[in-house]
Amino acid sequence: MRNTMKFSIIIVVVIISVTAFFVQDINQSLSDNVVQENSDQEKAEELAEKMKPKIEEDLHKMDIQNFIKSITFEKDVTINPMGDIVIDGYVNDEPVKYNFSVPLQYRSKKISSMSYSYELSIRFRDWEKYKDEPELKENFLKSLPKKEREQYLKDIGEKE
Repeated sequence: MRNTMKFSIIIVVVIISVTAFFVQDINQSLSDNVVQENSDQEKAEELAEKMKPKIEEDLHKMDIQNFIKSITFEKDVTINPMGDIVIDGYVNDEPVKYNFSVPLQYRSKKISSMSYSYELSIRFRDWEKYKDEPELKENFLKSLPKKEREQYLKDIGEKE
């Protein structure tokens, strides 16, 4: 009976020790994953900061009408499911009307593409390409309400 009791106590101690070891290992794994996620986010934010001047340069290249007065970047930098780092922003203090989104590729440290709101993209339109087809510009301008048309012409420098 005494041997059975000693054996039972030893089994219980071993089970508790093994369980404690596994719990500690699982906790360590979880904390390593959190550290990894934080470091990925920190790396994304560092790359975003380095790439902001390049993004500004690209926006100004697209802005043939000199429409852009200011560029603002959102604070949050995200990592999309494809692994791209995404920076969002807007121009001329109009976050809804003139916004853009830029995915960056971490490995190549390059801009993969840039998307703009419709309102911003039409400010980048080069009407000189359509000088042989003036009706295209005229039709576009006619499609805008009067107030928007006047603002558009002002934005692209054709009206004071």
